[in-house]
Amino acid sequence: MSAPILAASGSRRRSAEAGSFRAFLARLEPVDYLALAVVALVLLALLAPRILSPYDPLVGDDASILTAPSLSHWFGTDYLGRDLLSRIVHGTGRTLLGSAVAVVIGLGVGTILGLLAAYFGGLTDAIISRLVDVLLSIPGLLLSMVVVVALGFGALNAAVAVGIASIAAFTRIMRSEVLTVKGLPFVEASHHLGGKRLYVLARHIFPNSYSSVLALTGLQFGISIIWISSLSFLGYGAPPPQPEWGLLVSEGREYVVSSPWLVVLPGLVIAVTVFSISRLSRVLKEGNTP
Repeated sequence: MSAPILAASGSRRRSAEAGSFRAFLARLEPVDYLALAVVALVLLALLAPRILSPYDPLVGDDASILTAPSLSHWFGTDYLGRDLLSRIVHGTGRTLLGSAVAVVIGLGVGTILGLLAAYFGGLTDAIISRLVDVLLSIPGLLLSMVVVVALGFGALNAAVAVGIASIAAFTRIMRSEVLTVKGLPFVEASHHLGGKRLYVLARHIFPNSYSSVLALTGLQFGISIIWISSLSFLGYGAPPPQPEWGLLVSEGREYVVSSPWLVVLPGLVIAVTVFSISRLSRVLKEGNTP
């Protein structure tokens, strides 16, 4: 392919990407811009926590124990004199990375199981569907607690437990989409033209079925944040003194009457982050809906 053709192709691709980004911005409402700003701050805390945290999250100051929010400590300090804002910022990485691991496990395993169940049917579909029914009959947080107890306590095990608990939701969505797509004319035409089952599955069915599953990913990411924070709150996640959002709420509950900011502010960060991610996920889903 000649250089002018490649250049023209690259230019068209960049124009299409720019158009998609402008269309995305055009769909945003004022509250969506606020959600976008929150997500940007969370990403900054994940990638460069030192920019947002002026203090060491593990080192306390005996002269500043249980200090209320002020100009020197915007979120106040805890019972050891540690800056709460710094602990929240440095805890962002553990919470979000744990949620990402959980979503990757749920998305990967759930997608494969949904594809196999819907496309091959028969005994394969029956076995996978019964397994999904069993998983869906158990509340997700309770199932995560059972799995993390079996695996052992720790941040990584908590993430794996949440991922296992989310497999059923991804499997059900993927199975439903594949059942719809595999009966479409272009899939049948591919079979009639001699396409093998695995080729048709990978080339035609999967690319036209994954959009709804990806739309679920943003929502499931927010749910994973809540579940991982809940497991840490109960003592199943990251051990002290490591900062993690759920653990910060757990540590502050002993002082909720005298120092309510130790519970309110980390809880507010969790709620605002989950709301912002869910809001942007809804906007992206509406943009992908014909």
